[in-house]
Amino acid sequence: MVKVVQFGEGNFLRTFVDLYFDTLNKEGGDYKVNIVKPITFGSLENFEKQNNKYHIVLRGVKDGKEVENVYKVDVLESVISPFEDMEKFYALAKEDELKLIVSNTTEAGICFHDNDKFEDFETATYPAKLTKFLYERFKAGKGGVYMMPVELIDNNADELYKCVDGYIKLWKLPAEFKKWNDEENYYCNTLVDRIVSGYPRDEETKNHLTKLIGEEDKLVSIGEPFGLWAVEKKGDIAKYVKEGVHNIEVVLTENIKYYKKRKVRVLNGSHTNIVPVGLWHGAITVYDCMKDEKLSRFLEDTLNEEIVPFVSNDIEATKVFAESIKGRFLNPFLNHQLTSIALNSISKWKARDLPSFKDYY
Repeated sequence: MVKVVQFGEGNFLRTFVDLYFDTLNKEGGDYKVNIVKPITFGSLENFEKQNNKYHIVLRGVKDGKEVENVYKVDVLESVISPFEDMEKFYALAKEDELKLIVSNTTEAGICFHDNDKFEDFETATYPAKLTKFLYERFKAGKGGVYMMPVELIDNNADELYKCVDGYIKLWKLPAEFKKWNDEENYYCNTLVDRIVSGYPRDEETKNHLTKLIGEEDKLVSIGEPFGLWAVEKKGDIAKYVKEGVHNIEVVLTENIKYYKKRKVRVLNGSHTNIVPVGLWHGAITVYDCMKDEKLSRFLEDTLNEEIVPFVSNDIEATKVFAESIKGRFLNPFLNHQLTSIALNSISKWKARDLPSFKDYY
């Protein structure tokens, strides 16, 4: 068995990461995902009511035809709030089968605060919580794990390592623990690509999905059929993360920078860029923007003039990717709310748009 600890219970991780591991199980694998709630906000009530099971609906257009595929996900072993059950949280750290740690705490989540104290937890950063989790694993004499953050910042795993290392020094933790973290843990930079609109907000879609699934699901999440997960190849990660198409396409690579730069600047950059002007013009979703002549022209002009020419030397390849992005934005099913994309908008704009802005300038 391969156990995964996942910091974050949101729509994206459940529609992307958990569906991937669930697919591996249905192909004969043996994976268990344990979700950890990283912040106090939000409730786990629906997980408890549904016995940690839920559905994913991937909706899109293929060969000119609308497709809706339903997947029942039952890969979750537990969903834990460490703020209510710290003992269960730290027990996960001591599991022999634990091999992978995944996180999605938004672009603002991977950070270091030099005023965080070791005894603090609720107000501490995600890397601070992770450091304490890893310290428990070290004290239990267990082996290292693979860190696979999916936050959309450059070199996300490298930045996560810097934060963990910073807390080891700040809290004056044992030199042996630092050595263990440096030598036995692998911090693998990653890139994820799937547009997820999450739980439907309108009653018509909710009713349609209930009929499609055959039951009401308060955790149902909507995504597009496309999925790509590029993971930096380190150590023996190929034993635990399987390449190929397993609902999403997984690529293990020693150079992830191109995949990262292309996706963050072209797809995420366009998403974040269209939000303020779209809201200003009364649009609700990305699809609304794409169907509006003025807004779609704004998005296309920005792509062609300010983003695509600066991603790589192979401009033609980036143009092809940009064209595919426009097609994905025109998916009528996603209902991707501009206000959802606007969450943590300043940190997102810095990560997704500021580099293109600087290059263009």
